[in-house]
Amino acid sequence: MGNITKRGSRDLVADSATLLEESLVTALHSRLYDAIIKEDCDTIKTLLRNQPVNQPLTILASSSSHRLLSQVLLTLSTQPIFPIHLATEYRKPRSLLCLLQHGADPEVRDGQGLTPLHLILLNWPVTSTTWNKPSTRIQKVLMDIQRNTILCLHILCGHGAQVNARVDNRNKDSPLHLAITYGTYSVLSILAQNGAQVNAINEYSMTPLHMAADILNKNMIQTLIACGANVNCAVSSTGQTALKLAVSTASSKAGRLLAAGVGCIRLLLNHGAQVDAQDHEGQTALHEACFGGREVIINLLLEFKANVNILTRNGESPIYMYLQNRSNIRDVTLLARLLDRTYPLRLSNKQGILPSGIMMPEFHLLRKTLIKLSKKPLTLEAICKRTIRNVYGEKYKSYLKTRLPPKLWNSIYGIYDFTSLLK
Repeated sequence: MGNITKRGSRDLVADSATLLEESLVTALHSRLYDAIIKEDCDTIKTLLRNQPVNQPLTILASSSSHRLLSQVLLTLSTQPIFPIHLATEYRKPRSLLCLLQHGADPEVRDGQGLTPLHLILLNWPVTSTTWNKPSTRIQKVLMDIQRNTILCLHILCGHGAQVNARVDNRNKDSPLHLAITYGTYSVLSILAQNGAQVNAINEYSMTPLHMAADILNKNMIQTLIACGANVNCAVSSTGQTALKLAVSTASSKAGRLLAAGVGCIRLLLNHGAQVDAQDHEGQTALHEACFGGREVIINLLLEFKANVNILTRNGESPIYMYLQNRSNIRDVTLLARLLDRTYPLRLSNKQGILPSGIMMPEFHLLRKTLIKLSKKPLTLEAICKRTIRNVYGEKYKSYLKTRLPPKLWNSIYGIYDFTSLLK
């Protein structure tokens, strides 16, 4: 017993004072939390006299009106939350404005390195509302959420939020990158109007336009282009442009199934995307489209004068890529159209390897036919006629008929029927 030190009365008094102080702080934080959620600006102003606006709240709300919300937050979050983050995350524009007017720092970061602007983009409503007037209670709630979120974004931008501040994570995304991932196209114009760098790159050297093209979001692509995005900017690590990324996604199995991406590709081409831009492997958008075998995309690229004879660094032509896929080869009409534009016909790559698709036993006769064609040189006259057809295409076919002598026109457009040859 002699080794046990009895605590004196002064220690007990000090402990009691500490507990009392902590209790008062807890009560203050809880009241401020509730006031922010309820957007009770008068109470917020009063409480900020005793609570620094840029000091985090260590105790979440405990009032009966928000008990369920508090329990969820207590379960999900063990870190303190700044008042401005709270107002932003739960889309409370009046509370947000009140806090900013009383000195809240729009650039303060939470434990994950996120600013209030990052938070609002990460929590952007996923439901798009298009009703002029809500007819149900649910529609009204959704419209209110959308309206409050946009209002909070405007308030942050208007009070000095840095629209180019990067997230402290491995992606180093800018707010525009976050808007592509979590937001809607309306966010992009708001950020751009407030100084966001539309051609900013993230850790993967992707611009917002690269990301929008990769997910085939036409509204976002259109908005970014209108804001000055460079349609021919290439990803430094791969050399891929927005056009190449859009064609890749649209030519995938999912793209074919959903019939997606044609509008995005045409939009990029109409705004100056270089149709024959090559990536680091030497592939163009047409190489990608031919490998996927989606006819509408191949035809669209050909409409914009895509070069069918460009080779990759490994010596592979677009038709080589087309012949890689077994399912493509069955489309004899499209194969014939590509053959008519390809000269010289190179069936093998630099290693002398033929496309894997035509190596299958079922395409034995086709393989022999194509090899024979590849070894048969065209005359100069035939090359000229083919060049004229490819330059003017079907679009000016009727026009040329009115301008050229009938014999010459018939000679140019009386094309060799590859389709019958390949069947």
